[in-house]
Amino acid sequence: MTIKEIKAPIVNEMDVFELKFKSSMKSSVPLLDKITNYIIKRKGKQMRPMFVFLSAKVCGEMNDSTYRAAALIELLHTATLVHDDVVDDSNERRGFFSVNALWKNKIAVLVGDFLLSRGLLLSVDNKDFHLLGLVSNAVREMSEGELLQIEKARKLDIDERVYFDIIRKKTASLIASCCACGAASVTADDSIINKMSAFGEAVGIAFQIKDDLFDYGDGANIGKPTGIDIKEKKMTLPLIYALNNASFFEKRRIINIVKNNNNNPKKVSEVIEFVIKSGGIQYAEQKMNEYKNNALNLISSFSDSPSKTSLIELVKYTTERKN
Repeated sequence: MTIKEIKAPIVNEMDVFELKFKSSMKSSVPLLDKITNYIIKRKGKQMRPMFVFLSAKVCGEMNDSTYRAAALIELLHTATLVHDDVVDDSNERRGFFSVNALWKNKIAVLVGDFLLSRGLLLSVDNKDFHLLGLVSNAVREMSEGELLQIEKARKLDIDERVYFDIIRKKTASLIASCCACGAASVTADDSIINKMSAFGEAVGIAFQIKDDLFDYGDGANIGKPTGIDIKEKKMTLPLIYALNNASFFEKRRIINIVKNNNNNPKKVSEVIEFVIKSGGIQYAEQKMNEYKNNALNLISSFSDSPSKTSLIELVKYTTERKN
């Protein structure tokens, strides 16, 4: 299924959401309006609102609270992305100039703060405190995950347990909050909300492992690895597995390359070859499929519906995508 086909059960809701989200970013300051319009026009696949709406429809009837849940997540997540680009000194976001590249760091930080406050006020004004709690927890975990990754990149002393802790916080917590918020907007049943949260977390972990695999050419396309994660000293699952199964001297040699020769294309290719030969790709794929199957098992207990089918297809899409 394509993203367009997956979106079919919520296509009208997505159109309504676009208008509501745009109005939630409105400001009386012309410069802010100009920047927020720029951000809206360069939106991605909108996976987060999709997870919110499909989760809500699987658990009950969508309402105004569901739209606010999606807007809250988009506002807070967009704020973190704007701040991330400043932190990373990145001039691009999805192939377009980042906010900091066009308007400089000071304005970008203030825009991020504005988006954060809009999300908080949207929840407080409508007394959606349960939704605010879920999303705030995700933002906290995302920050912790990023900081943990930065700390570990300095020492390169990461093991599999720490790796999963990082990606659960950094990536999976946001998708978990999308699914939990979708459910919480239509039901007060904690067991259903928790189940949807666990579903989202499993999808998020599978999604991140898939991202790790792209660095090595992702199996079918092994001839075109990128090595970007190696250049950034990120310890991904295929590399962690390969190092855990290497001899003492081989491990020391590879870690030395990642630490000191990570900008040398020939040396980076050596690391990629080492990971492939060690079975790191197959191991990561096996782990990704475990989380994918866990997500599919969690969603299987809900009643059949077009939205449930779309969520199942969304799980498959995250692990089978080409970019």
